[in-house]
Amino acid sequence: MTFLSKTGLLTTCAVSLLLLSFLPRPRLATDGGWHSLFDGKTLAGWKKLGGTASYTVENGAIVGTTVLNSGNTFLVMEREYSDFDLELDVKIEGSQNNSGIQTRSHFDSSAQPGKVYGRQVEIDPSARGWSGGIYDEARRQWLYPLDLHPQAKTAFKAGEYNHLKIECLGNETKTWLNNVPLAYVVDPVDPKGFIGLQVHGITEAAQAGKKVYFKNIRIKTANLQPSAFPADIYVANFVPNYLTAYEQQHGWKLLFDGKTSRGWRSAREKNFPAQGWQIAHGALTVLPSEGKEAANGGDIVTTDEYKAFDLSFEFKLTPGANSGVKYFVTLAEKTEGSAIGLEYQVLDDALHPDAKLGRDGDRTLASLYDLKTADKPARFVHPIGEWNVGRVVVYPNNHVEHYLNGAKVLEYERGSAEFRSLVAQSKYHVWPNFGEAPAGHLLLQDHGNRVSFRSIKLKELR
Repeated sequence: MTFLSKTGLLTTCAVSLLLLSFLPRPRLATDGGWHSLFDGKTLAGWKKLGGTASYTVENGAIVGTTVLNSGNTFLVMEREYSDFDLELDVKIEGSQNNSGIQTRSHFDSSAQPGKVYGRQVEIDPSARGWSGGIYDEARRQWLYPLDLHPQAKTAFKAGEYNHLKIECLGNETKTWLNNVPLAYVVDPVDPKGFIGLQVHGITEAAQAGKKVYFKNIRIKTANLQPSAFPADIYVANFVPNYLTAYEQQHGWKLLFDGKTSRGWRSAREKNFPAQGWQIAHGALTVLPSEGKEAANGGDIVTTDEYKAFDLSFEFKLTPGANSGVKYFVTLAEKTEGSAIGLEYQVLDDALHPDAKLGRDGDRTLASLYDLKTADKPARFVHPIGEWNVGRVVVYPNNHVEHYLNGAKVLEYERGSAEFRSLVAQSKYHVWPNFGEAPAGHLLLQDHGNRVSFRSIKLKELR
């Protein structure tokens, strides 16, 4: 075949270029809307922040290496992202080291000088098994420990690459590890920020020189659709008095709409108290009355009764305050003070004297009041004046669990021999069959101190 140009025959080189233009183009990293964030050879587009741990490239992977007493060290993208799907493979040496992937994160603020801060997806090879959980680095700490989804604790594979998927759409972040759905957080903080890799700080010489490997890092930022999540995974929802479509679809309902007393009434009367309670700024607040129990507005209860349920609520204490969230309240007992029921204790442990009473701390925050002590690490107790998340799960088989800010702090079997033994040693021993009613109201206690509640949501279990 002869090829002609305006000036005559084309050169051999020109002919070759013309033919190549008709050949199929190679598939690039951007196919399907995905873009590689790591070229497999260099750290172009990344920068190191924080500590002194090292990051290098080895055999197509980014390798972070721990350094004794360096503090947390991050390799972060030089640009920010808002909505995205992110996928990567991670491998970590040892069982005591840990790591994480920063999402929508930031560096150096007045509150976090010289620090990386923001939501981190945890890589945790320890026996705790919280890989894929969500932690708020250098700020609020744990948002979604895997106590909230214990069935997923076995998804991590020690000593090999694990495939991690992170989906950030609007306020919602979901995670998957090795195709296992793990965490679901709804959080209005940080609509955009950088993506980063972490080498955790270490203080033991035996952990120095341990490596974390990251490879196949890719992102998609356009034409995003939310991925399906299976039913019955708890959502850590930090948007006040709001339910996601997923929560509504799977049976959750708000017990407080943030504006009215609908669904609540006095424990003593049919109407909501005319005084002693305030609804403002999206919160339901007990007003102070010199610490006198049920002496002002009195306790309030749900108009409905519940048998088995998953109850979640936020509460905020003032200094020295005392209150409680009670369940299986029948109102059959005639009491002068607060109505009787199983109680999730809401208390300032440091300043209120009730924390020193009872047996072995069973009147402290998140305990089953006067019956069983909450085993709560200090890092899961938010400071007075900040919101905490309480949770009570009562299963149809009468197994009960208490949570505080995502950590499971106690469990027991309602009606068991052990439970009845605890009741016999408590202030409740005078009430026959205490805590064993088949159904009952939920109650917010007026103990005479200012305490606020919001985001009260419930799912009935069957």
